Amino acid sequence: MLRSTLLRSAALLCCLAGAATVQAARVNPLTVPSTLPFQAPRFDQITDADYQPALEQGMAEQIAEMKAIANNPAAPTFANTIEAMERSGRTLDRASQAFFGVSQANTNDALDAVRSAEAPKLAQHSDAIYLDPELFARVQALYAKKDKLGLDAEQRQVLEIYHSDFLHAGAQLNDADKAKLRLLNTQISTATTDFQQKLLAGTKAGALVVDDKAKLAGLSDAEIAAAAEGAKERGMPGKYVLSLQNTTQQPALASLSDRATRAALFEKSWNRSQRGDANDTRALIRTIAQLRAQKAQLLGYPNYAAYSLYDQMAKTPAAAKGFMTQLVPATAAEQRREAAELQKTINATGTAFPLAPSDWDFYSDKVRKAKYDLDQNELKPYFEIGRVLQDGVFFAANQLYGVTFKERRDIPTYQPDIRVFTVYDKDGSELGLMYFDYWKRDNKSGGAWMSNFVGQSKLLKTKPVVYNVGNFTKPAPGQPALITFDDVTTMFHEFGHALHGLFANQTYPLVSGTNTARDWVEFPSQFNEHWALDPKVFANYAKDYRSGAVMPQALVTKIKNAAKFNQGYELGELVAAATLDQDWHSLPASAGPQDVDAFETKALNTMGLDTKDVPPRYRTSYFAHIWAGGYAAGYYAYLWTQMLDNDAYAWFMAHGGLTRANGQRFRDMILSKGHTQDYAPMFKAFYGKDPDIGPMLEDRGLKAAAK
Repeated sequence: MLRSTLLRSAALLCCLAGAATVQAARVNPLTVPSTLPFQAPRFDQITDADYQPALEQGMAEQIAEMKAIANNPAAPTFANTIEAMERSGRTLDRASQAFFGVSQANTNDALDAVRSAEAPKLAQHSDAIYLDPELFARVQALYAKKDKLGLDAEQRQVLEIYHSDFLHAGAQLNDADKAKLRLLNTQISTATTDFQQKLLAGTKAGALVVDDKAKLAGLSDAEIAAAAEGAKERGMPGKYVLSLQNTTQQPALASLSDRATRAALFEKSWNRSQRGDANDTRALIRTIAQLRAQKAQLLGYPNYAAYSLYDQMAKTPAAAKGFMTQLVPATAAEQRREAAELQKTINATGTAFPLAPSDWDFYSDKVRKAKYDLDQNELKPYFEIGRVLQDGVFFAANQLYGVTFKERRDIPTYQPDIRVFTVYDKDGSELGLMYFDYWKRDNKSGGAWMSNFVGQSKLLKTKPVVYNVGNFTKPAPGQPALITFDDVTTMFHEFGHALHGLFANQTYPLVSGTNTARDWVEFPSQFNEHWALDPKVFANYAKDYRSGAVMPQALVTKIKNAAKFNQGYELGELVAAATLDQDWHSLPASAGPQDVDAFETKALNTMGLDTKDVPPRYRTSYFAHIWAGGYAAGYYAYLWTQMLDNDAYAWFMAHGGLTRANGQRFRDMILSKGHTQDYAPMFKAFYGKDPDIGPMLEDRGLKAAAK
């Protein structure tokens, strides 16, 4: 067994005020196991200067470990090859998990510089392992006699995944092609890192600055105060700043009554990072798309989508696009109906003008109010974020799975706003540790996500240390932390990912927890969203922050009645983005670099959807999921897993809904399995049949339109 070495620096001889003293050199806290509970990162000791040397040391250690495995004179066994690889890289894992968590959520110039410097080295590091012929020969030898090794089910799965990953990474290429692949991987890594940094800067620079408070009519006092506070933080007292979130549409567009302000905010969002300045991402996108196509060709695939989907549940681009094609007729019909209804509402105001994307949310909110008498601002007092977390998210998890949560203040964090909880299992044992970093910052990437600082593994004797990150608007000092129901749903979504990580129960890190395919990993998170509106859960958290009064039933009924409203838009923007992603990554290498704007326009015009009034949720130039976030050719996964989650929820409703027995079954058959089984049979075992699209369309109120 080769573990990471605990390095102790030599003592330094210092001269202070004429007296010679010996001091122990500081040990980089990322290069040794943390002494905190659950081996949580020592953010009280870690400095920005620690990350780069720890990453470098971690890579060097793992290469040495892998060389020792490859050169082992003993015949390959599962223990001395596969299990040894699973034990390797402890320093690198510790450093990279902390670094990427912090650099994604709380970056600065120093961390950006580290990311730029280390990204190509990390790509080269991966190549050094997967393109090592001696290492692959040992894996290949084991794979050839896998039926005679006496492996249990998890071990067999781990062996098969390693073998497949080596092949997919180019292990069988000749030396010349391996050299080409190494160069491509380095170039792709560098370009995607540059994209992320340009987009973060472009999103910050793209914020709308408003001089006149009257232009913000329609926003609440708290929202205006937050905009004023944002301007002060940027050194612009007396002004107001509406920062951009990562999506095309912006939350304020539903409330702003001044059409010119709405148009200006939408324009800022739509054209961020493509203004011909230093933050323009289009040249990088041309490069990334072409490099990925060349990589796919080198590895024997017709395009990057085919290369990327090899280990997904869908398996092929044809299956992914075929699935989305099924959604288009119902979605397009609903879009046409919704657009006509909004235009009718506009015309009735007496100042008729053609519907524009910047108008959609504002007038759909008016239609929602007229149809369902539902005002989003009327809902906010019932959604105080602390109560939503404790009495909503945690309560639902307790009802379904028996887990409990206790806040602790002895765990250091990388930012003061973060809250940390110990998670206890149904028997009172410690399950893991959970961080929540919810408030938007200019140095935080857009969107919301979950990941691990420490992964679960029986082999490594580690329990999960998981975090959720959001981008909710922080209230001005003294104001309550009120959020929208969409934000509530986001909290439940990301916590669904957390449960997937917390319930991990695997021996080997490779298949533990959320280490699954993109079109599977979003299934538990989207499934968890359903409990936000469960009557028992909702009544427990939706309480007026001023009085503690439960939301009146009449208002609850309005929310439920309006739940299927605007689904042509909401589904359409997802389908458009996912199709745009597939189109970009279906380009063969022979297509050459593309004009980004021309390619996007052509793709949007051929989808069969109303992409003029319903633009994609992400435009090419700020589509971080696919250019820097690991979802290349995989954004369809959000839709695919909606099908899975609605199927699973339909099963729950047919078997008694929110019960401990149902929760335990879902935990046992889905949440605790990681990638120890193939996805299709795992799902079929739970659902009783293959996934079908019916419950998904029905959930969105689109089933009738599909007939």
